[in-house]
Amino acid sequence: MKIHILGICGTFMGGIAFLARERGHAVEGSDSAAWPPMSEILEQAGIPVHGGYDAAHLEPAPDRVVIGNALSRGNPAVECTLDRGLAYQSGPAWLAEHILDGRCVVAIAGTHGKTTTASMTAWALERCGLDPGYLIGGAPGFGERSARIGTGSPFVVEADEYDTAFFDKRAKVVHYHPRVLLLNNLEYDHADIYPDLEAIATQLHHAVRTVPGNGRVLINGDDPHLPALVARGCWSRLERIGFGADNDWRIVPDDAGAVLLHQGVALGPLQPPQPGRHNLANAAAAVAAAAGAGADPATALEAVNTFPGVRRRLELRGRVGGVEVIDDFAHHPSAVAATLEALATPGRRLLAVLEPRSNTMRLGIHREQLAEALDRADLAFVLAPPDLPWSIPDALAPLGERLHTASSVEELTRLALAEARPGDCLVVMSNGAFGGIHQRLLSGLETGGAPA
Repeated sequence: MKIHILGICGTFMGGIAFLARERGHAVEGSDSAAWPPMSEILEQAGIPVHGGYDAAHLEPAPDRVVIGNALSRGNPAVECTLDRGLAYQSGPAWLAEHILDGRCVVAIAGTHGKTTTASMTAWALERCGLDPGYLIGGAPGFGERSARIGTGSPFVVEADEYDTAFFDKRAKVVHYHPRVLLLNNLEYDHADIYPDLEAIATQLHHAVRTVPGNGRVLINGDDPHLPALVARGCWSRLERIGFGADNDWRIVPDDAGAVLLHQGVALGPLQPPQPGRHNLANAAAAVAAAAGAGADPATALEAVNTFPGVRRRLELRGRVGGVEVIDDFAHHPSAVAATLEALATPGRRLLAVLEPRSNTMRLGIHREQLAEALDRADLAFVLAPPDLPWSIPDALAPLGERLHTASSVEELTRLALAEARPGDCLVVMSNGAFGGIHQRLLSGLETGGAPA
C-alpha cells in the first residue's frame, strides 16, 4: 500500500511513518516544516518528504492519505484529498487499525509527563524482555526513532488529549482502546480547543470507558482532579500511584531518593537518574504501567533506575566556562515550577529562559500563575514577542529586578549571556525550537559572553 502522510514532520505523525514503513508500506509525506532533523531522519529511513502542501504531491494518487491534526480545511492537500475522493483517515485511527489491533496497549495520558513516562515504560518493558512496540511523542534516549513495532504483546503509546483531526474532534487517546490506561495528572491546557477542565476530563473519561474489565486504570492518587474523573465510572481494576499513604503504589522519599512500595510491601529503591519529585512520580507510574502489561515489578523498578532519559526533558545541551545549558520542554506553569524545583541546588544560581509559545500560554490563560512558577529562579529571562496579546512585564511584575524581557531571541540571548557566570545553570524552557537559543547561548559562552 502507498501511504501519503500530511504533517509528516510532527513527532507523532513521523512515528506513524516509521511504523508504516516497518510494516512494509511505501510511505511518503508532506509538511510545511520539512526541515532537519526530522526530515533527515525520515529520509534516512527511506521515507521521502515534500516541502509544503502542494496538491501535486498527491500524484500519482496514494492508496491512503493519513492526515495530521495540524491541518484544516483550506489546506491545498486536504482540499485535493476531498475533491478527488481519496481514502483518508487520521493518524490515531490508522495506528489503531493497523498496529494496535491484538496488542496489549499501554496508553500513557495526562497533562504532564506523558513523553517521559511513556519512554520509561517502554524502557522497563524492554529490560524485562517483553520487546514492546511504542510510539512516543519525543526522542527517547534508548532508540534512534520515536516509534517501532516490536515483537512482543505490549505496545506503549503516548496518548495525547489533543484533538485527532479536523474531521474528528475526539481526543487521540479515545482511539487506542488500551488494556492499561495511565492518567498521570489533569490540569487545564489546550485552551485553543477545550473551553475548560471539565471538557478535557470528559474526553479522558471516554478513554476510561474503553478499558476492559480485566484491564487496569492507573491514576495519580495525589492529583486533585482525577478522583472525580474515575468516580464517573470505572469498570476495570483501579490502582493509585503517588506519595500519599493511601496509594497502592506509594513513593516514600528518603536521603537516597525514594523507596517504592506496592500494597505496603517495599519493592526497592526508586532512584531514576533524572532529578525532581515529578520524575519520581513518572518513574513509579512507569513501573505500575509495565507491571500492568505483564512485567515483573521489581525488574521494572531496576530498569527505571537506569533510564537514559529523553531529549528536551532536562537535557544537558552543553557546559561552557562552568555554565550549564539545560533544555526542557516545560510550557505550562506547573511544568515550569517542577523543572526549576528539580534543578534547584544550594549554592548554584538558576537562570530560567522561557518562551511563552504554547497556544494556551499565548492566550494568557495561565499568566497569573507564571510569576509563582518562576519564583525558584534567581533570574528569569522571558521572551515577550510583540504580537502577544497580554503583557509579560505586567504579569511577571512580582519577580521585580529578577525579571528580564526582550522582544527577540537575539536580545534575550544577549541579556542572559550578560548575566551568566561560572557555576550557573541556564535552563531553557519551550515546546518549540525557540529560535535556536540553546546553541546561541553555548556559542556566546564559548566566545566569552554577550555578543556585540
